[in-house]
Amino acid sequence: MSKLLKNAQKTLLNNRRSGYTLPTNNKLYPAQWNWDSAFIALGYSHFNLNFALEEINTLLKGQWKDGMIPHILFHDKNTKYFPNHTVWNCGNKIASSGITQPPIIVSVLRQILEGNKISKKQEKKIKEIVKKLKKYLEWFIKFRDPKKKGLVSILHPWESGYDNSSIWDEPMSQVKVEKGLKYKRGDIKVVNPEQRPLSKDYDRYVTIKNHLKANKYNPNKLYKISKFNVIDVGFNSIFLRALKDLLILLNKYHIDTSSLTKYVKKSETQIVKLYNSKKNIFYAYDVKNKKKITVPSITNFFILYADINNNLLNKKIIKNLKNYNKGKKYLFSSIKPEHKSFEEKRYWRGPIWINCNWIVYQGLKNKDKIFSDYIKHKTIDLLNKKGFHEYYSCKNGNAMGAYNFSWSAALYLDLVLNKN
Repeated sequence: MSKLLKNAQKTLLNNRRSGYTLPTNNKLYPAQWNWDSAFIALGYSHFNLNFALEEINTLLKGQWKDGMIPHILFHDKNTKYFPNHTVWNCGNKIASSGITQPPIIVSVLRQILEGNKISKKQEKKIKEIVKKLKKYLEWFIKFRDPKKKGLVSILHPWESGYDNSSIWDEPMSQVKVEKGLKYKRGDIKVVNPEQRPLSKDYDRYVTIKNHLKANKYNPNKLYKISKFNVIDVGFNSIFLRALKDLLILLNKYHIDTSSLTKYVKKSETQIVKLYNSKKNIFYAYDVKNKKKITVPSITNFFILYADINNNLLNKKIIKNLKNYNKGKKYLFSSIKPEHKSFEEKRYWRGPIWINCNWIVYQGLKNKDKIFSDYIKHKTIDLLNKKGFHEYYSCKNGNAMGAYNFSWSAALYLDLVLNKN
């Protein structure tokens, strides 16, 4: 085993706590994050399947009664992180945030099961996990697409996973900052402020959060009254892929699929309508302000991960992807460098994120093997040279954000060791 593979394992184990893993071992993220845990579980599955399943189980212990899985679980309440459990004040047994994140945990679970030998004892636990994940995806359909049109909304930029992306600039500009807003950020004391969201953005994040809290996170109300409501192609691509993978898992464990089958077909039909043929780009849609958002983000290419059954469209998307960072040494910038909103060092507004590369790579594998292998090797090469950090400059590969970052280590393990 290479030194870096050993270091990847060591990074995960050093960040591991009682049944869950921190995104990093410093003070920046002292809790369990939803989609971080999915990627982390995948990493564990290459050397400790029990740890992988435990990571998922611990996340699911925080599932709300209505099915929602929060984006943060605060197992350790002794934290100065903002916003912590007291700020969210959700009132559940396991302290959490009041919003969710992309449900990539479903697709990761399927990949873990297909890549490992599962014991009979583990099978029983996994069936219960699948039941909980079914409830999770049903929650999205019920509360984030109440008219069952086929696409789900996010009600806070943080729900996307790409929190500070310039995709959200336009809808965020319409949010009036709450008067007398007071809070104390901890992130800019740990990481250089030029790499973190601006205060004006944070004011709006907190304003939206406070509004959700004031309405007691009531999912029956929030879709209509939230200060932020966006249908994002990246999020919906992950959601559609999760639905498809869940149907396979439900059939495997003989669990009823009737509540989801029709919705999958509808979702596949509707997501293609987010394609702008003139600009050759998928766009987000601001439901609240009724506007299209055409910011060129790498997350728009998550549509490949959704496995849409449209060869002609897939070819156009791949051609566009090849031009996205054409001539650049490092792939993929979170926002296209030529766009006016691009910032080389700012959180989600320019830097490379390993999970984005991984998602795009996974989506390409069965469509363009040569290009997907290229992306895989470029990503591995970046990690070999720079180590496991939160994000990287697309101009020179310089590491930024948190160090000893768990999902970068976990996805390195998968990229190197997964032969499928």
